[in-house]
Amino acid sequence: MIQEKTNISKARNIKRLVEADGSARQITVLDSRYYQRKPGIFYPSVTHVLSYFPKDKFFERWMKEVGTNADFIIRRAGREGTQVHNAIEDYIDGKEVNWLDEWGNAKYSQEVWKMILKFVDFWDTYQPTLIKTETHLFSDELKVAGTADLICEIDGEVWLIDFKTSNALYKTYDLQLACYAQSWNEIYDTPIDRMGILWLKSSKRGPKEGKMQGHGWEIKEMEGTLEDNKTLFNHLYEIFKFMHPELKPVTETLPLSVSQSK
Repeated sequence: MIQEKTNISKARNIKRLVEADGSARQITVLDSRYYQRKPGIFYPSVTHVLSYFPKDKFFERWMKEVGTNADFIIRRAGREGTQVHNAIEDYIDGKEVNWLDEWGNAKYSQEVWKMILKFVDFWDTYQPTLIKTETHLFSDELKVAGTADLICEIDGEVWLIDFKTSNALYKTYDLQLACYAQSWNEIYDTPIDRMGILWLKSSKRGPKEGKMQGHGWEIKEMEGTLEDNKTLFNHLYEIFKFMHPELKPVTETLPLSVSQSK
């Protein structure tokens, strides 16, 4: 269901809602790259800004190798990542997550299902105390917004954890964690103690003393200090603002119902 005056609708396949008219006949939605901070003021998503971070030579080589298949591979990886995130959210909410549907057909690829199971292994191993999941955050200092995957408590420390299903880890993940931690600390009284990526495509073979890892997954803590990563993000933001001086999303107004005239 769509809720009036919220940034995110309950339906996972509907873009962010800006407003619904008083007659409930139409809604205005905006693209997923911006969040509404207050009427008429929008913040870009952290990931949208980070898309302007320079790609490394390995990514450029990969693009050359796959050629015209790059767009298809990227879209497929995005779908798989969304499936994993949605399944994890359901699992944390106490819902049963099944590989097969009621007719015995696979709802996920084998690769996606294995990543879901890796998250379950992490959750069962550390038994975090849930604070927030899929929580929408704003930073008035950084002028960005985003959605943090998981805020939880492990062994008395408050963790901010982002789930990643990529084949490699990138510096942008550190900047993303820093932005989310800054946003959280501006909004809530309980500060973030530690930040990390739960990488669900790790090559780790199993548990290791002193490390947060299991078979095929690991927690990779943010490298660098919060302030250093914020500084680097701010440099990148200047480039982003140069390319997008208006910081304005694309909006679209759609009716909520249709019928034939009698």
